[in-house]
Amino acid sequence: MAVLEVETLGAKVLREKASPVDTVSDEIRALIRDMFETMYDAEGIGLAAPQVGISQRILVVDVADESEERHVHALVNPVIVESSRETGTETEGCLSIPGLEETVTRPLQVAVEALSPDGEPVRIEADGLLARALQHEVDHLDGVLFIDRLSSLKRGILLRKWRKSTGRS
Repeated sequence: MAVLEVETLGAKVLREKASPVDTVSDEIRALIRDMFETMYDAEGIGLAAPQVGISQRILVVDVADESEERHVHALVNPVIVESSRETGTETEGCLSIPGLEETVTRPLQVAVEALSPDGEPVRIEADGLLARALQHEVDHLDGVLFIDRLSSLKRGILLRKWRKSTGRS
């Protein structure tokens, strides 16, 4: 296993729609293990393959709910098939935009269908932080960052803050 480099804002791969995985192979399972290791090393709760420079539809999450029960998932070709009309607004951050956080409104509940690392179909019905993390990571697979879910004013303020903090003009 290896800790992979996390791509940051400005990397082209973060703005591309990731390609579906044709076959869940040993290579894909090794990537999933490396993604978990990278996510834990960065102290994150979710990571999508484009964030480590690989434009494939793979994500990993590890979140605890209110009762401290952990939900650990690796999903290949995930699709959000249902989402609630009821929304909630919570603070989000991103390993690809370190140091920036802002409130984002998302559906409170989602159902996601995908393949497991064994290539078996899975369905996850999620709410709370797990639902939010899954939506955030699926967005990455579509080339969408959490800042894209903000008003243009908030996004502009955050981007100026990002450029200043990273020395980019």
